[in-house]
Amino acid sequence: MTATETADREFPLTTKEGWSRFVQYAPVSTPPLDRSALLALSDIERELYDEARAEHHTQLFVAKTPTMMEVIRTGRELTLLNRRQVSARRGLIVSGEPGTGKTTAITQLGKAHEQHVRRRLPADSGPRLPVAYVTVPPAATPKMLAVEFARFLGIPLLQRMNQTEITNAVCEVLAELRCELVLVDEIHNISLTTRSGAEVSDQLKYLSERIAATFVYTGVDVESAGLFAGTRGKQIAGRFVSIHAEAFTIATAAQRQEWLALLATMEQSLRLHRHTPGLLAAHADFLYQRTSGMIGSLAHLIRAAALRAMTSGTEKITKQLLAEIPLDTAAETSAPLSARSRRARTAQRRAAG
Repeated sequence: MTATETADREFPLTTKEGWSRFVQYAPVSTPPLDRSALLALSDIERELYDEARAEHHTQLFVAKTPTMMEVIRTGRELTLLNRRQVSARRGLIVSGEPGTGKTTAITQLGKAHEQHVRRRLPADSGPRLPVAYVTVPPAATPKMLAVEFARFLGIPLLQRMNQTEITNAVCEVLAELRCELVLVDEIHNISLTTRSGAEVSDQLKYLSERIAATFVYTGVDVESAGLFAGTRGKQIAGRFVSIHAEAFTIATAAQRQEWLALLATMEQSLRLHRHTPGLLAAHADFLYQRTSGMIGSLAHLIRAAALRAMTSGTEKITKQLLAEIPLDTAAETSAPLSARSRRARTAQRRAAG
């Protein structure tokens, strides 16, 4: 593969190339143009401008939610506390329902940590990999997990290599590159009630002893998945701090203010020419009902509404538009029946027309 092909290729986050691009990526904001500036654009210039606005709206809103801030703060503290630990280093587990921002929180922790490390590194410090990120595959075995680490690092694997050889290669590379933070996603794919799950848990424990790094796990309701069950589970519970990622709630005045602040942050990111400022806050309760306070559902709803406002030419988000955007099944089934019925009627009208 040529250098140009490598530069153009999209790498997943579970590779060092993809992770590096994620850490270095800084979204380019597209400033909105006033009416006179819009009218002065040529057809091709307007097309490029609209394409840039669409790209802007497709970017994920990275809002500093309470869960994210707690994960980053706790993770940074643990990496500092573990720096001089020879063994029994403390780790972090982030658990919660889907859509509560768990993966976003740990990847933002990793991004913040790597940027901090690279800022204080001298120019001649040599190769460095402060953070590693892997996901646990379904029905994982210890060898499969070791392969995931090797894939992230780009270690060439021979077909005859066994689990021990792959694990040793991974540990040697991570030690040489002075990795300080290991992020392990989809940890709920490990079940300590099965033999393979128990062996994968042992493999992770072995890696944490061989690699002088802070390990951070995240998964869906890992407590109910049995991660803390039995002798192995007690060892994990004794070494890991737990943070439970939850949906937003607006039960108190302070919680409502957090929800309103999140909506204000999202609205400031919009690049629509006829949008009414403050509309999202005005419909805060409706947005909460539609998304059940799930940050993932809310981010999708606002981004999709912005794109539809652009493509339809209305250039504004309205309550009706917010009601028409289809969401994930979990959000749709928990939404008020009237909202679901309205979207069904809209879909029927479009099909008929």
